Amino acid sequence: MITIIKNGTIITAGDTIGADILIENGLISAIGKDFPEAGADEVIDASGMYIMPGGIDPHTHLDMPFGGTVSSDDFFTGHKAAAFGGTTCHIDFAIQQKGHSMIDAIKTWKKKAEGKAAIDYSFHVALTDPVESSVEEIPNLLTEGVSSLKIFMAYKGAFQVDDTTFMKAMKKSAAHGLTTMVHAENGDAIALLTEELLKAGNTAMGYHNVAHSAAIEAEATARAVSFVEITNAPLYIVHIACKDGLEAVRNGRRKGLPVMGETCVQYTYLTDQHIATADFEGAKYICSPPPKSKDDQIAVWEALRDNTVQTVATDHCPFWFDGTKEGRTPGKELGKESWAKVPNGVPGIEDRLPVMWHLGVNSGKISPNRFVEITSTNPAKIFGLYPQKGTISVGAHADLVIFDPEKEHTISAETHHMNVDYNCYEGMTVKGWPKQVMVRGKTLVKDGEWLGAQGYGEFIPRKSFNKIV
Repeated sequence: MITIIKNGTIITAGDTIGADILIENGLISAIGKDFPEAGADEVIDASGMYIMPGGIDPHTHLDMPFGGTVSSDDFFTGHKAAAFGGTTCHIDFAIQQKGHSMIDAIKTWKKKAEGKAAIDYSFHVALTDPVESSVEEIPNLLTEGVSSLKIFMAYKGAFQVDDTTFMKAMKKSAAHGLTTMVHAENGDAIALLTEELLKAGNTAMGYHNVAHSAAIEAEATARAVSFVEITNAPLYIVHIACKDGLEAVRNGRRKGLPVMGETCVQYTYLTDQHIATADFEGAKYICSPPPKSKDDQIAVWEALRDNTVQTVATDHCPFWFDGTKEGRTPGKELGKESWAKVPNGVPGIEDRLPVMWHLGVNSGKISPNRFVEITSTNPAKIFGLYPQKGTISVGAHADLVIFDPEKEHTISAETHHMNVDYNCYEGMTVKGWPKQVMVRGKTLVKDGEWLGAQGYGEFIPRKSFNKIV
């Protein structure tokens, strides 16, 4: 299969050039001008369009059991939604179960994706059983093509591990070329505050932010950065939402520590006021860590500009707002009586690129090149997918987004493709929208039409790799 894309403007993390792209058998075989069209199976005229590497979402939770239910997007519905939004690859989390190995978790998640995947994918694994055997099996993760693992400092009694296990895992991972990731919130403080708030009858949605305050996130983030200084092991801190947490990462990087940060698109738009509504509506936006104040939101944008954080993800973990309807899994209504019972998570895998382009590039907060860097290239570099993915270069997968910078689209749950009944960006009109999306040269979406198929997506194994960006 030979495809030529002509007359477009290529945007990568480092360059903006007018050039054509020749695709052969799913790979980019040449970049230049005026390729002979005779013999090509398809010629795409991208006049007026930008051509960018497909988005890579480094943090998602598809088909994940949590909070008495399961996230509502599986590996087909989530992938289809991702493709419509310009994301062509993602890294999901395989969650270890108590008494089972992390290898078991990876195999379980591979089965979840089998026969359903429509875009390419890989896995992180979450170490949640803090026993010595869990730490000792870290080098074996590479045999399953997984080179990153996650530690939780939050969710006491479920996922949280102690600091000793955290540092042991960091050291073991570093010794074998794996990247450690961490959810940085103080789980002990959250558990104590939750108990006190509920005892006092404080069950309204806004109290989620009291129990998950900026101070609780910042303390854990600063502690995690200190562990990097103690161990000299690389660490990637996920979904940072607050100013003081970002400052802890900034200070660590100024010291030359191998620490990296991720934020999420919801933190560039939502605030704590979306949760603190007078009724149950705020449950839609409950996630951990939750969006913070307007000042924290401003700090997130600053961190995206100055490279304090290197990636923007979604932490896509959707739950129905009303899971009582036929055919649905239980959803946010589980927490009707208390914020503490609301399944934590928000949807966003479809919205990440258009929202970030609209809020970031159109406003002048970030350049088009920085947009590509934080949504595609940096995730690829950090997690060992580069240069196979995350760039437009000869030999790379032809994972491409032909992007119309002039097209306007109003985001709505009525028209999105995520398997959930609400949208965090409901009513937002964005300027800039994917016109055509390709994975390994195959068009999955064109002019709003789905052309993809279950089973096309491939698991991408990752080797031992540590790239600090």
